[in-house]
Amino acid sequence: MSEPKITELKHRLPAAARRTQLLDVALDRFAVTGYHDTSMEEIAEAAGVTKPVLYQHFSSKRKLYLELLERVGQELVTLVVAGAAAEENPYQRLLGGFRAYLNFVCERANAFQLVFGTGARRMEEFTETVRQVEDALASNIAGFIDADIDDTHRELLGYAIVGLGEVAGRRWVQLHPDLGCGLDPGQAEVLAVRLADLAWAGLRGLPGNAKKEATGS
Repeated sequence: MSEPKITELKHRLPAAARRTQLLDVALDRFAVTGYHDTSMEEIAEAAGVTKPVLYQHFSSKRKLYLELLERVGQELVTLVVAGAAAEENPYQRLLGGFRAYLNFVCERANAFQLVFGTGARRMEEFTETVRQVEDALASNIAGFIDADIDDTHRELLGYAIVGLGEVAGRRWVQLHPDLGCGLDPGQAEVLAVRLADLAWAGLRGLPGNAKKEATGS
């Protein structure tokens, strides 16, 4: 009996595995060429499937892109929250959140570019999804701010901290397009410390935080 061809093996992927593979391939394509310049035909070809197979999983390019944005956004939120929650000291929580965020930029540069670097926020049909990612990050980060301030103040600071990570990450990727991951781990750690120091310089002066030191002493 002859061995099955590679294309036949691909065709036999379970539905869930196939969907994940298509999302991964689409992520790479969209991150490089953007939404408008990437076709479903190109995605199907890169994934080694026919267009009908791709459309079985995603009825349109828009729905595929939306699912990617939601998937990547949730991954980022989960990592940042876990990074901050793992620490007890206020400064270390801040550093842990920035470290998780910038490691995501390093390890998942295409995913970061998909949400924050390919113009998704400027396309009306995707603006809401990108905003939801930022809202979730800001809301969770605000919850870690230990200070005697009102909810509106706390929420604003959450968005400010998210903005620091987002803009710094996007700028670094723009400055170093030759790097496969945008940031290497060592650079990510240095930038995380710098951003944490900058943010902590302001947070430590908030009501209730004036006597709190980065060491917790």
